[in-house]
Amino acid sequence: MEIFILAFFALGYLVLAGADIGVGMALPYLGRSAAERREVIAAIAPFFLGNEVWLVATAGVLAGLFPEREGELLAGNYSLVVALLLAWVVRDMGLWLRGRVPGARWQAFWDGAIVTGSWGLALSWGLLLSQVLLGIQGPIAVLPALVVAALFTTHGLTFAALRLRGRLRERAAVLSGGAGEARTYALTSAALATVGVLAGLRLPLHPGTSGAVLVPVVMTMIPLLVAAQAWVWWTFRHRVSGPSYL
Repeated sequence: MEIFILAFFALGYLVLAGADIGVGMALPYLGRSAAERREVIAAIAPFFLGNEVWLVATAGVLAGLFPEREGELLAGNYSLVVALLLAWVVRDMGLWLRGRVPGARWQAFWDGAIVTGSWGLALSWGLLLSQVLLGIQGPIAVLPALVVAALFTTHGLTFAALRLRGRLRERAAVLSGGAGEARTYALTSAALATVGVLAGLRLPLHPGTSGAVLVPVVMTMIPLLVAAQAWVWWTFRHRVSGPSYL
């Protein structure tokens, strides 16, 4: 049961947060002006904070139910985890601060932070998954990491195609051909989930002794998390028609 709980949160993060990471990576392509970039960001504005909850839950489950594996992952990938956290902070700073002060230079700087942080997140996850999945370390690990980053970008484009309108939708649908947006999003979601499952199968996961206490608590919280996520998606199910608060 502990392994299924960890997989549920980890795969949920990859699929859900992978979309807003990919949109951030593709921001210069999707938004050619400050106004367009703000509208593109509106596509992920209602979701990105909720998506990050899945990562926090994954880290909590890993630390609480698999403390030995959590320690080994952190100790063996310390610099990579630090880079991932820094990229996460930079990306979120860009999202929150870009619209707080008027001015083209201010917004361009934080738009750059969004792109840099998003690429940092994708490459950090790519390096981490490559190391776990393939056992590759050193400079050559960049090659599979770039493949994972390309998958994040593709996933973000398909999500943007589902959320945007007009010219922005046409740019985002370059890979799906317009009519196949939902199908392409399902395919990229399945691809990210497959990478996560394969990486998980490579990890020797041995639950700790706290499962008897933590598992019932987590199982009680899962329906609440899923219900909240479903409510957000239903509330913001319509396509973006203008800029958001970001």
